[in-house]
Amino acid sequence: MPVKTGPPVGVAVTLLLTGSVLITGCRPVADTGSADRPVRVAADDELAAMVPPHLKKSGTLTIATDASYAPMEYKEPDGTIVGVDIDLGKAIAGKLGLRADFQNAKFDGIIGGIQARKYDLSMSSFTATKEREKSVDMVTYFSAGLAVAVNKGNPKGIDPDRLCGVKVAVQTGSVSADDIRNRRNPECEAKGRPAIPDDGHRFELQTDVTTALIARRDDAMISDSSVVAYAVKQSRGQLQQLGTAYAVDPSGIVVPKGDGRLTEAVRGAVQALIDDGTYTRILTRWGVNSGAIKRAAINAATH
Repeated sequence: MPVKTGPPVGVAVTLLLTGSVLITGCRPVADTGSADRPVRVAADDELAAMVPPHLKKSGTLTIATDASYAPMEYKEPDGTIVGVDIDLGKAIAGKLGLRADFQNAKFDGIIGGIQARKYDLSMSSFTATKEREKSVDMVTYFSAGLAVAVNKGNPKGIDPDRLCGVKVAVQTGSVSADDIRNRRNPECEAKGRPAIPDDGHRFELQTDVTTALIARRDDAMISDSSVVAYAVKQSRGQLQQLGTAYAVDPSGIVVPKGDGRLTEAVRGAVQALIDDGTYTRILTRWGVNSGAIKRAAINAATH
């Protein structure tokens, strides 16, 4: 899972956008960047017919995202939210004949907001898990693992498979935090080793996670593999990834539980974008092709 109000402290970050997506449905949707290489998405009448009446009336799909997770979702200096999920979300809305309205939200409050119908859906690098699928429906659209990053040269000699007692920064409510709580710390306890500490090492924003590592307040961070790779690239030599990605799982678009027609419409839109090549073009422009999937599915968590 990876700039909410700007780049991390101590990092000269240049956020490079590699293209744009111009979405056209029943009505045009805003260009996501420069107009040099637009990707046009036409509304699919069959999918649009599945959209619930209240959304057809408003013409807008309200999508929650935690815009601190580059390159999936983050803020530009002027406050504009951009990223992989934003381009994909606009394309999905375009397929449904709607406009996408992305709203910034705290990650650990998004699912509650979906349940309360504050948002129509969420695209915010949520790993699809059986636990989450108890309270919301999830449409798979990407695949990502977890990865460990440290300061360049690994000055503390950290082994990514032996983090007991190490100060590890993670985002609150993320699968990275679950990895520590549910897997790593029980293993540390079973071996009689000190746990990975909680206090002061959990952050609401992924931006702050990265900042804590760069500032050496923490010795390592765990996040989505795509986010770690992007943070390493943007750090200009200050960070490095340790080892390879692990615990690779599908990411899911979060939809209110039991809202069958909307869920199926979203799944159909994702599949249509995969089939017509739009999906691949968007991922390619952000350099995250390794996370591509071939089939969108509903509630397909493996654990």
